Amino acid sequence: MVDSLIINEWLKKADEDLEFATSVIEDSPFYAQICFHLNQAAEKYLKSLVIAYDLEFKKIHDLPVLLKSCLVRKPGLEILMDDCRLLNGFYIDARYPVHPNVAKVEDAVDIRRRG
Repeated sequence: MVDSLIINEWLKKADEDLEFATSVIEDSPFYAQICFHLNQAAEKYLKSLVIAYDLEFKKIHDLPVLLKSCLVRKPGLEILMDDCRLLNGFYIDARYPVHPNVAKVEDAVDIRRRG
């Protein structure tokens, strides 16, 4: 049986990442960090689904792979694949001295707005 407390813990942490990222979008020049937190929120939301559906929990950070795991139980989530691919790039890029493509940053922020 799935423990709803564990699922809620994952959702709470995902909400925190999302709320942090969205709270600074308008006033911050730290686009890479914002996108990193959007990536982290997406990862935690997907992992909460993995737990909720009692799927194999893998300690990975690859959003498309996590989404594919969830598709077994919720095929309609396929529509999120392009968003997962976009956000996936920010896991590494946002943490190291690279220059994120401004268009990609804007796309990541748009994912949240579509939300």
